[in-house]
Amino acid sequence: MNRFDFTPYRRTTVGFDRLFDLLERQARANGGDNYPPFNIERSGEDAYRITLAVAGFKAEDIDITAQQNLLVVKGQRPDPQEREYLHVGIANRGFERRFELADFVRVEAADLADGLLTIDLVREVPEAMKPKKVLIGGQTALKVIDGDTTAAA
Repeated sequence: MNRFDFTPYRRTTVGFDRLFDLLERQARANGGDNYPPFNIERSGEDAYRITLAVAGFKAEDIDITAQQNLLVVKGQRPDPQEREYLHVGIANRGFERRFELADFVRVEAADLADGLLTIDLVREVPEAMKPKKVLIGGQTALKVIDGDTTAAA
């Protein structure tokens, strides 16, 4: 396992502790378990989609929990009936996948079709957190709305 040392960056930055902790925690947590496989894609400027391959799982077997900055997807299949298998090649185990979410990212929807679980995420930055123009002296205030700059009354 390659471990990156963030110490030099921690010495010269302020307020990035959460980011460095997140990166170090992810490096430790990725112990090689790649089940179930998943994709993360950007589907728009502020929209994302996580797709997990969960063949054999039904919607009632999957639990999706969204908390502040964390998305947890758990799958637990009921115990299989007594069968005599000659070969077991299809994974029949439960899983738990955790995804760290950035600030202001929320789950918009989830769907299960054709063995693929898709979770749509959207980033909604509150108005109070968006960039604003700062006035110097007695200048006329400028209001920024969706990239257009207009003079405010």
